[in-house]
Amino acid sequence: MKPPLPGAGTALPAAQDEHQVQIHLRKIPLLAGLSNEEIVRVKQELRIRQYGKRDIVLQKGGHGDGLLFLLSGQLQVVDVTEDGRAIGLRMLAPGDFFGEIALISNSTRTASIVAMSDVLVAFLPAAVAMHLFSHSPSVANQMLTHLARKIQRDSEFRSLLSIHNTSRRVYTFLLLMQKEQQGEAGGLAVVDKLPTHQDIANMINTSRETVTRALAALAQQGIVQKEAHRLIIVRPDALQKLVQGP
Repeated sequence: MKPPLPGAGTALPAAQDEHQVQIHLRKIPLLAGLSNEEIVRVKQELRIRQYGKRDIVLQKGGHGDGLLFLLSGQLQVVDVTEDGRAIGLRMLAPGDFFGEIALISNSTRTASIVAMSDVLVAFLPAAVAMHLFSHSPSVANQMLTHLARKIQRDSEFRSLLSIHNTSRRVYTFLLLMQKEQQGEAGGLAVVDKLPTHQDIANMINTSRETVTRALAALAQQGIVQKEAHRLIIVRPDALQKLVQGP
């Protein structure tokens, strides 16, 4: 990882900045319900920055000075253990926002955010974001829904980490990812932008070799089909049975 720098990231030229914002703002679920006037006001306050792969977008321990949106690319939420190991907690996709907990609680960041590819990120200053939370019913409702889902997801993830059988841990992780994305292709369940085997291993506290073996076994049984950057769960019922165990 590259060390964090003050104002890390590269600001876009003004013309490209405005063009990108016009393209993406309505695609951000949190902002989709805003009026045209509110969208214009938000656009005026946003700061757009680009980051390269493995750049640190947010540093754990930093102050919650704003709300951030991922416009393009892929990010990973990362925590560092006491012995210095980086543990991936979850992946972020375009349209997702982050930094909300430190912002709402006026506290420090509880995890770092690392770019897994070249990314485009929008930063909304704290005062503007808090105004939206208190004055826009659509934003407030979506934030409440998001926080409820976050609590549920974190609870499911803690349960996943308590599974002693590491293969079952991999199977459960795949189902949780698919459930979160709700992806489908021709009626089949899909996990888009599947993390690398090493990233999955980091997230569920196992080895890369274990993840590779588990995915290979699923493919051999015809339960999953691996494509370039996604996994198609051909037989979700069979995967569910493996998760439940004997």
